[in-house]
Amino acid sequence: MTPGAQHSEGPAQPLRSDAERNRERIIAAARTVFARDGLNASMASVAREAGVGIATMFRRFPTKEELVDAVFSDRMGAYVDVVTVALEDPDPWNGFVGYIETACAMQAADSGFADVLTMTFPTAKVLEERRNRAYENMLVLIDRAKATGRLREDFDPSDLVLIHMANAGVVNATGDAAPDAWRRVVALIIQSLDAPARGPLPASPGHEPLYKAMLRAGQGTSAPASGKSG
Repeated sequence: MTPGAQHSEGPAQPLRSDAERNRERIIAAARTVFARDGLNASMASVAREAGVGIATMFRRFPTKEELVDAVFSDRMGAYVDVVTVALEDPDPWNGFVGYIETACAMQAADSGFADVLTMTFPTAKVLEERRNRAYENMLVLIDRAKATGRLREDFDPSDLVLIHMANAGVVNATGDAAPDAWRRVVALIIQSLDAPARGPLPASPGHEPLYKAMLRAGQGTSAPASGKSG
């Protein structure tokens, strides 16, 4: 290595440190903005909250999906833990109910996470890997809960998506005006799932149509016209 090359490496480290500080500042700001306003909050509003320019924002996170991955991967990890705890319950029905209540409470506590559970982001690799792990474990829990005779037989795994969509809608619609309204909705849902069923359910939309709906919703958060000015 030439002396000139050694000299050129010297000032590079502070630049990397500054870049990392900006990245952490943006992630912290995004947690605040998304929790308050949901995922329709604009990238510009996150940049303002972080105190950085929009150019800095897009250098660190060229797409909104990358920012969502950075912000919510840990929350999705906590969601995986909720499913794991539910699986470990010796009473599968009790574990299933505990999962519904806890996951919906996580949505109520964070508008951004309320949205995340109703959307999918194919390029958010860590987030989607954790979501898939939780889903596979939920399939086991659903089968166990049905085997006890407590969960209605026509419950479909895709109904989990509908439950989260319904809860997110209530959370986003009621906000601070009725912050506990979601609890009543969740209780109504749980009671409707308890066997014996009072009557048959309409046909499930199925996994693929709901996946397409989640994908479309995730793409919608990145549309320039959809962001809030925050």
